[in-house]
Amino acid sequence: MPRAPNAVDFWRGFALVSIFINHVPGIFYDQFTHRAVSISDSAELFVFLAGWSMHYVIGNPTRPTPMHHVVFRLGGRAVALYAAHMMIVMLAIAILASTARLLDNPLLLEWHNAAAVFYRPIETHIGIALLSHQLGYFDILPLYVALMLVAPLLAIIDRAVPKLLLPASFALYLASLVVPLTIPAWPVEGQWFFNPLSWQFIFVLGLVLGRDWGIGRWVRQHIALIRWAALPIVIVGMIFVLTGGTWIDPTEVPEPKLLFINGKTFATPIRVIQFLALVAVMSIVYPYIARAIPTVVGILAMLGRNSLEVFCAASILSLVGQIMRYALPDGVWLDTLLVTGGVSLMGMVAWLSEWRARAGTPV
Repeated sequence: MPRAPNAVDFWRGFALVSIFINHVPGIFYDQFTHRAVSISDSAELFVFLAGWSMHYVIGNPTRPTPMHHVVFRLGGRAVALYAAHMMIVMLAIAILASTARLLDNPLLLEWHNAAAVFYRPIETHIGIALLSHQLGYFDILPLYVALMLVAPLLAIIDRAVPKLLLPASFALYLASLVVPLTIPAWPVEGQWFFNPLSWQFIFVLGLVLGRDWGIGRWVRQHIALIRWAALPIVIVGMIFVLTGGTWIDPTEVPEPKLLFINGKTFATPIRVIQFLALVAVMSIVYPYIARAIPTVVGILAMLGRNSLEVFCAASILSLVGQIMRYALPDGVWLDTLLVTGGVSLMGMVAWLSEWRARAGTPV
């Protein structure tokens, strides 16, 4: 039987729906997602919750999971994520190619960094397999694959010298901002949109804050004071976004600039600080939401329990939504159809995943 709804699954489901909506540029309902009033967005939440979930895999100091089980489980997850990424990228390429032919518009072949796939197919397909070439809006799973590949090392460090994990992660994060360090793209020049060397810090923060010992325990003991300290940060961040972020001129800030600007690729400090403040403030609301709208909570938790399958569906559905908004007269009616239809299909994918699990159907 599926586990009962809980805060982690609920917020993961919330992030999945938000990512689906945010990945359809210009859609009316984008203004009602939290990125409309937040410097950080659902990408930070998704990665943070992935790290939070990892502490369940590792176990606790009194009852640790055998390390070989941890390594095999995390390695298996990395393989599953890689396979899922390959599948949705191939589907996305086929959808773009089919739409370009159907609408007789070759410009569609250049959407989302896909031009190289069609005009330099040999090198680009190698790059796709190596994760060094990524389509726009299909670039968070490569980050997740990279994090899962290093997760066994993180687990070993956490088991051997737990006090070293967070400082080492922060040191790498700081180096990625100051040097800066990044992972290059190929064959098209550039870099990964989500730099794993930076984003690993959010993943590790989720891991250490999710536990009921160490810094996680300290945060739980002082959460009331932390919420009061975090609330002004959340409010200032909201004003920053609503005013267009004009307070910070990237050309005027001192070096290293990544320490001061708002940058998603490197998960810059302004985003991380605001995200942690938002998590602290919002951590109080789940019990009230669960009591007020239990049906909605149950649906979002179901999405969160089946996050990989739902994320794959959401990625393809968001691309279909982009194409429909391009090909059809846009308006609130179309956006409403896209959101209701897309979320319904995501729910169906989650339900089918759980039905298959209950029925014991082989994959």
